[in-house]
Amino acid sequence: MHKENKNQRIDHIELEKSKSHIIVEIIEYVPNSVVIKTIIKKSTGNISIMSFDSGEGLTEKTSPFDTFVQIIEGEAEIVIDNVTNLLQSGEGIIIPAHSPNFIKPNGRFKMILTTIKSGYE
Repeated sequence: MHKENKNQRIDHIELEKSKSHIIVEIIEYVPNSVVIKTIIKKSTGNISIMSFDSGEGLTEKTSPFDTFVQIIEGEAEIVIDNVTNLLQSGEGIIIPAHSPNFIKPNGRFKMILTTIKSGYE
């Protein structure tokens, strides 16, 4: 069904501020890997961009915060509380806080992940 990633590359260096970026080009695909690049990391929330090679997904997890997922290339299955949502490029979904969720492999895709931490103090 879905598997833990053997290869996960994480880049915590934020993007350069006051400069425009072509979002889909910020991150590349790496064979057999999930790549994560931090866009903004603050105590009140984070924005990351992720690329998934074919067959790569994320195992089930639960976050104490609301999370917004937006697909920027390809398509992905986002499963929230055992309900499958097929999202295509340009579509997004909010994963509610405390809802079990995972990303099911469905070919190569890229997404933006935004987590809002404020309001949960």
